[in-house]
Amino acid sequence: MAEKKSKRSPVSSMWGLAGMGLDLSAAVAGFTLLGWWADSHWQTSPRYTLVGVILGLIGGMYNLIRRALAATRSNDSDHDGPDS
Repeated sequence: MAEKKSKRSPVSSMWGLAGMGLDLSAAVAGFTLLGWWADSHWQTSPRYTLVGVILGLIGGMYNLIRRALAATRSNDSDHDGPDS
């Protein structure tokens, strides 16, 4: 019986996993900058910056967990087979 080939090469999945940390930091930085801009625009010292940090952490962690679970599921399905 022919062996089932993975659709992704190991290198591309490795870079995808390495990029998850960058996605988290980009979400936090982006929302923090947006909050900082709102604070400077409306003169509300740390209020919107803190809201931006919290929203960035929540959104970034949600995305990180979602992608990590998807990578784990695809890795498990790649190793499931008749010989496993």
